[in-house]
Amino acid sequence: MIESVQFRNFRILQDTTLPLGLLTLIVGANGSGKSTAMQALHAVACPRKWKLQQIVTAGLQPLETATVEVILHWGKPHEWVTTTAHWDYGAARVTGGPEIQDVHAQLTKLRIYTFDAAAITAPVHLEHKIELREDGGHLAGVLDRLRDEEPERFEALNEELGRWLPEFDHILFDTPDSGRRAFLLRTRKGHHKIPANDLSHGILFALTVLTLTYLPAPPPIICLEEPDRGIHPRLLRRIQDALYRLSYPENFGETRQPVQILATTHSPYFLDLFKDHPEEIVIAHKVGQEARFERLSDQPAIAEILGDAPLGEIWYSGILGGVPVEP
Repeated sequence: MIESVQFRNFRILQDTTLPLGLLTLIVGANGSGKSTAMQALHAVACPRKWKLQQIVTAGLQPLETATVEVILHWGKPHEWVTTTAHWDYGAARVTGGPEIQDVHAQLTKLRIYTFDAAAITAPVHLEHKIELREDGGHLAGVLDRLRDEEPERFEALNEELGRWLPEFDHILFDTPDSGRRAFLLRTRKGHHKIPANDLSHGILFALTVLTLTYLPAPPPIICLEEPDRGIHPRLLRRIQDALYRLSYPENFGETRQPVQILATTHSPYFLDLFKDHPEEIVIAHKVGQEARFERLSDQPAIAEILGDAPLGEIWYSGILGGVPVEP
């Protein structure tokens, strides 16, 4: 697990540290570095795909002497290990201790999911060991593979789908043409088959999140851009449960390895669900052209500030920071 990430001159993250747990929810204004932090993790995994000019803080001159660094501090089972990615005008490089191969293998499997309805509903060409794309594409193929290779998991997914979306009772499949697969949802009443293209964006996003939780071997590190996007407030508790299922599989009868989750949100309703776990919340502050991160539990007198009020309302009011600031 990554315990913290230090940023130096990585776009808006000029000099700040992002504390991480097994599950971390970042909340903040637009442009406050939430997505940038995720991109930085990907940059450490694939440093040569990123050029200095792409990632260096705007206005940092001269480029010939500018440097960018992202430093990962690892926790169990790799205590005291650090991974440093460094970019300068010459080249990009990654350094670390003797365990760097083990932790780098985790980084290369990192996925940043930003779901897109059109990608989720698109029929897919079946292929061996098909995986979910970062935009949610290939979902039909992933579900088809789960049905064939893990039938018990697929049935458990269908049962949970019925609890999340009571109007449906089963995931079905269609073959629009040879070698391609599409999915449908069957209504509980009347057993009508609803094609993926006719489902709402919220239903599609919820199904994609739910599918991630039932994969036998999900990515070891998952970044989720607004997993609550398009979801009805009454369903947000289910989304939170899905994140916990990924991060704490033993609490749900799973024997696989935990998944480290980094998610973002702008929703006060979703944020409010984490009120009892302020250590899982990070506030992204934007001051001028620079951003910084602060774990909510580290704020002075946070217990008194939270009191009995909903956390979402307190954040929305601006007391905690992480909201747009008037010029």
